[in-house]
Amino acid sequence: MNRLAGVTSPYLLQHADNPVDWWPWGQDAFEEARRRNVPVLLSVGYSACHWCHVMAHESFEDEAVAAYMNEHFVNVKVDREERPDVDAVYMEAVQAATGQGGWPMTVFLNADAEPFYFGTYFPPESRHGMPSFVQVLEGVSAAWRDRPEEVAEVAGRIVHDLAGRSLAHGGEGLPGEQELAQALLGLTREYDDKHAGFGGAPKFPPSMTIEFLLRHHARTGAEGALQMAADTCGAMARGGMYDQLGGGFARYSVDREWIVPHFEKMLYDNALLCRVYAHLWRATGSETARRVALETADFLVRELRTAEGGFASALDADSDDGSGRHVEGAFYVWTPGQLREVLGEEDAAFAAEYFGVTEEGTFEEGASVLQLPGGGAGVDADRAAGVRARLFAAREERPRPGRDDKVVAAWNGLAIAALAETGAYFGRPDLIERATEAADLLVRLHMGEVARLVRTSRDGRAGSNAGVLEDYGDVAEGFVALAAVTGEGAWLEFAGFLLDIVLQHFSGEGGQLYDTADDAERLIRRPQDPTDSATPAGWTAAAGALLSYAAHTGSQAHRTAAEGALGVVKALGPRVPRFIGWGLAVAEAQLDGPREVAVAGPVGGELHRTALLGRAPGAVVAAGETGGAEFPLLMDRPQAEGRPTAYVCRHFVCDAPTTDAEELARKLGG
Repeated sequence: MNRLAGVTSPYLLQHADNPVDWWPWGQDAFEEARRRNVPVLLSVGYSACHWCHVMAHESFEDEAVAAYMNEHFVNVKVDREERPDVDAVYMEAVQAATGQGGWPMTVFLNADAEPFYFGTYFPPESRHGMPSFVQVLEGVSAAWRDRPEEVAEVAGRIVHDLAGRSLAHGGEGLPGEQELAQALLGLTREYDDKHAGFGGAPKFPPSMTIEFLLRHHARTGAEGALQMAADTCGAMARGGMYDQLGGGFARYSVDREWIVPHFEKMLYDNALLCRVYAHLWRATGSETARRVALETADFLVRELRTAEGGFASALDADSDDGSGRHVEGAFYVWTPGQLREVLGEEDAAFAAEYFGVTEEGTFEEGASVLQLPGGGAGVDADRAAGVRARLFAAREERPRPGRDDKVVAAWNGLAIAALAETGAYFGRPDLIERATEAADLLVRLHMGEVARLVRTSRDGRAGSNAGVLEDYGDVAEGFVALAAVTGEGAWLEFAGFLLDIVLQHFSGEGGQLYDTADDAERLIRRPQDPTDSATPAGWTAAAGALLSYAAHTGSQAHRTAAEGALGVVKALGPRVPRFIGWGLAVAEAQLDGPREVAVAGPVGGELHRTALLGRAPGAVVAAGETGGAEFPLLMDRPQAEGRPTAYVCRHFVCDAPTTDAEELARKLGG
């Protein structure tokens, strides 16, 4: 029986034809396990996950392995991107027990969804001290059959231990100058002076940490913060993690030098990095930052935009290498011979030096990842652009990586903010239009009449999974940014609807927030994680959106909730700054006010553009000529002598109004 055929997840659909009798997550699967008295085998992954594909090919497509799984287990397949709550709960157990995690995640549960054995990838044959997948299956099945009391005891102990891990953060007061300075010091200690970025290999793009550094510099003038941000952005832009032909970033660098990426491209990385590079340009005027922001925005629209106007989740790392093999990075890497085929001898030699392509190769089998080892300095720009265009055109003829085309609400919220601001900064109204279309899709398809979000959609059909806290926080963030750019107050109103749901259904005592609503499906533990990972945590995303909405409206309830949530930043910021970067960025905005800018004048006019380009951390902007019907900030803010006028305020207490763009820029300079 093919139970995955009707789902919206491309990852689950990839397994629909497996000989494994997969069930989607749900009560029916656990009732079946209880009826048959067998354990549940939970397999969690996602579409762009390389090792998920490997394990599927090695084990789940194997008839004999599948037959054993079907006889001895109820097998449940979960897309972690559709059900981040399920993933979080069991990943916490995996990490607590083994000290590490990753995907695919393999967990064995009883019929009450309690875990008793787990791991990640298991190979088809035992190697490097790791048992084979079949050995694991046989061992778990034997334990279930022969030692049921021991299995029950282990499951009970794990659930008890997880229940005792509730957070005590929140309500501890606001992070102040001392905590933010300590966070900066901690980042300085972890900074890679030679290659930029933080920590060693693998090296991930620290987009939220860079946002904190930019805001900290804007507020305090700390040059070291700006230097770390600028140098890290420069190193990433020159390295192999950045697609030198098509724009956009891969997931991470496998080495500390930013040379070889893990080639999957995620919507969330590119949305966050697009915004970061736009903000870096706003702070420094860097031409590289401008180029990368625009190229990344164009990549989002060209490669990830769906027919419905939303943005797809990811591009796979793997693709056909032209010989029928599915190989990681095949779409992106080049050999000197391939350069010659496209460019001829002379231009191929130029391209090899320009992009760092060598006979030995920087990747596998003599292929090289394109980089800009010289940064592009001293090179004929027109020639480089021509070579780049010809290589891009040739690459378009290669077999393309697969695309996970489900629309995730949270990640689309991040893309809306990035495209709206990038479009406004660089005079690209088309990007603002794409942001607006994505926002329209979220309202039309993902929000119900009571503003409850669904997590995903695909092909214009809403999924069945409820939105989690990061969906509410990131979508509200996107709507607030879109309102600032377009002058359309309806987006601020939609953000308010979502944030009221956060206050009603995601809030706990003492400023705590939960990743799932109080009326969501009950799991063995209500997930709650305030740390920023590849994306802002739901906790910190909601804190930022609540703070911005309060600055727009004067709502004390939203301000109080934001400040309560920031207690976790006071606790964690000085200790683990790399893992709460967005929380630190929100704390910078809170410490600065944030400033509220009302522009009584035309949307897109000089004063409005100046306000958007202001570097004051987390400043909110309202613009329009029609009074305050849609924007509370515009209430009782008239034009001076009939001229466009700007008001800069904190907590609705304003400086003297100005009609001069240069004066407004000085007021918002940090």
